Amino acid sequence: MSPAPAARRPALAITTGEPAGIGPEIAIRAAWALRGDANCILVGDAAFLAMTAGAIDPAIRLSAVSLQALRYSGLPHFGPDRIAVVDVPLAAHVVPGTLDPANGRAVLDILDAAIEGVRAGWFEAIVTAPLQKSTINDAGVPFSGHTEYLAEKTGTPQVVMMLAGSPGNGQPCLRVALATTHLPLKDVPGAITRDGLAKVLDIIDHDLRTRFGIAAPRILVTGLNPHAGENGYLGREEIDVIEPALLAARARGIDAQGPYPADTLFQPKYLKDADCVLAMYHDQGLPVLKHATFGRGVNITLGLPLVRTSVDHGTALDLAARGLGLADCGSMEEAIRAALQMAVASRTH
Repeated sequence: MSPAPAARRPALAITTGEPAGIGPEIAIRAAWALRGDANCILVGDAAFLAMTAGAIDPAIRLSAVSLQALRYSGLPHFGPDRIAVVDVPLAAHVVPGTLDPANGRAVLDILDAAIEGVRAGWFEAIVTAPLQKSTINDAGVPFSGHTEYLAEKTGTPQVVMMLAGSPGNGQPCLRVALATTHLPLKDVPGAITRDGLAKVLDIIDHDLRTRFGIAAPRILVTGLNPHAGENGYLGREEIDVIEPALLAARARGIDAQGPYPADTLFQPKYLKDADCVLAMYHDQGLPVLKHATFGRGVNITLGLPLVRTSVDHGTALDLAARGLGLADCGSMEEAIRAALQMAVASRTH
């Protein structure tokens, strides 16, 4: 172990997610691939990860570190020839592809260790591999998702879900944020309010400035109804809620334009000068982004007092059951790159 250099690589906590899924594999592979750019610290069961790493590639070198050691002396800074693992032991043997509620609480312990590490200054960001909500709930712990858990643990009253990715072919990064997330479609209109949109726009504008280094963010906002309500003939939410919220946002200095019809907004001629699109509901904005970027997309939580990114997919238990080497770690690599860029940008704010 060598002394930490004056301008060392940013330290990122990579949580390994549901142990029976592809999370451990993609976390190891992506962290090893990008170890020269960031000090990627895996957080999970050290023995299980060492066994998995050895099966992936015997050249991968992992070094276990206990939470007690971190609390006593801080994070050791290894060179790019190895990856540190913060050891958070599992409770039961892992069978790839088979969920076990006995490990449900350990998955949350992994997240808690990452949050503690950011607060203690060990890590500058958290990158999360996918987890299985049902396993945690089956363990007797009410759990609705990574985002909600991080918001609760950090005392954050409101967060915003944003997915981002590059469509390729030289096109700029596409960012899509959501005014509402996991709601039945029938509940969406009632959940969109002037005050709610004001808070969402404030969070997006603030984080684009402080986490992405965009000095004057431009946000394009969709309508809720087809053709953005067509002057009230197809619904009045645009007239009564969205337009007043955008007018008030512009008065606060936020460049938020719209509402635009969602079926025509996602075109290069409109997006080329936009920094983010705000869609009204989950399946209005995300199908477009995932079609353009799936496998390279990144899930980003805005509004938290810490940087958190994640992959754009789930645990893929079926792939995990078939063995190592089948999962694509591209989204995890992009999530690490995004966290790295956001961590660096956040240093100046």
